[in-house]
Amino acid sequence: MANQIVTFLQEAKTELTKVNWPSKKQATNYTILVIGISIAGAIFLGSLDYFFGYLLKTFIIK
Repeated sequence: MANQIVTFLQEAKTELTKVNWPSKKQATNYTILVIGISIAGAIFLGSLDYFFGYLLKTFIIK
């Protein structure tokens, strides 16, 4: 069992050396992009929620 764990960790380390890691600038840009899209999506969904809530209060729930 211990031999299998050691083998797995060695293979995982070997595979991680093959990964093409992004640069610091790329990682920062991608992070900013994800945050921006998340905020835009939240604003869009929040505005839809407000709009449909307003319609319900005005025309249906009176």
